[in-house]
Amino acid sequence: MSDLFVSLTEKVKSNSVRIVFPEGLDERILTAASKLANDKVVTPVLIGSEEKVKQKASEHNLELAGVEIIDPTTYAGFEEMVTSFVERRKGKTSEDDARKLLLDENYFGTMLVYLNLADGLVSGAAHSTAETVRPALQIIKTKPGIKKTSGVFIMVRDDEKYVFADCAINIAPDSQDLAEIALASADTAALFDITPRVAMLSFSTKGSAQSEETEKVVEAVKIAKQQKPDIVLDGEFQFDAAFVPAVAEKKAPDSEIKGDANVFIFPGLEAGNIGYKIAQRLGKFDAVGPILQGLNKPVNDLSRGCNAEDVYKLAIITAAQTL
Repeated sequence: MSDLFVSLTEKVKSNSVRIVFPEGLDERILTAASKLANDKVVTPVLIGSEEKVKQKASEHNLELAGVEIIDPTTYAGFEEMVTSFVERRKGKTSEDDARKLLLDENYFGTMLVYLNLADGLVSGAAHSTAETVRPALQIIKTKPGIKKTSGVFIMVRDDEKYVFADCAINIAPDSQDLAEIALASADTAALFDITPRVAMLSFSTKGSAQSEETEKVVEAVKIAKQQKPDIVLDGEFQFDAAFVPAVAEKKAPDSEIKGDANVFIFPGLEAGNIGYKIAQRLGKFDAVGPILQGLNKPVNDLSRGCNAEDVYKLAIITAAQTL
């Protein structure tokens, strides 16, 4: 495990963090939960039938000592949860509809976090991003001043650490969205001991091409700098100008980014999603995430192609976000 996760693990171990895993019958989730409990990193809370979860664990020779299992259908506080959910939805959901929704493991798990019965949630091994994010937006909601949540990946290879955003949520962000994503990503970077140097990416560097797409990024840079003047942030950059010092010297000699960016903000979801997967598959980076930014409490989304180690690592990151 990289130094990043060794450091994070030590931070969260002594804080008794409870992380909910709605997909309690998924083998990858069970494997990670067993290891997290055995390593005493967090207390995993699995959602599902206790009988079925234990049977599944037994089939894969997994110990569940230190793992909690909660079945929504037999949960003693279910009616109180229904009442809280209806109140949170402010008349948008009836009690009958709430009862049906809260039998969904993602909604149920998210309510445990909202009610402070758990500290964070990790889902997405068997659910789409929308199925993970929708309950979080409806129940936990975004922090004051944040209009949209966004999804970042921490890209790790040996001692190298980078942040890529948005790779998961916003299909076509406008300038205001990009600025918000950039500032949130800088905060995420700092959380993981990365001193943020933020590059706003495009297919143009400092006016080498002009179009609506490049102007959107230029405007995002202005907005972000107005909101946080002290941040090291610049653009628009082609990736090589943001990452390679020799190219930066030629293409953007006056920029405060000298080919040494470590937080990369993509202009749209297509570029971000493709970019992180290229780095992961061709560059052999570990891609941990997506980590959801801007929520009042941490909820994070796995890729459905994840393995048990990905689950383990994202649980550690989720726990670190609670500190």
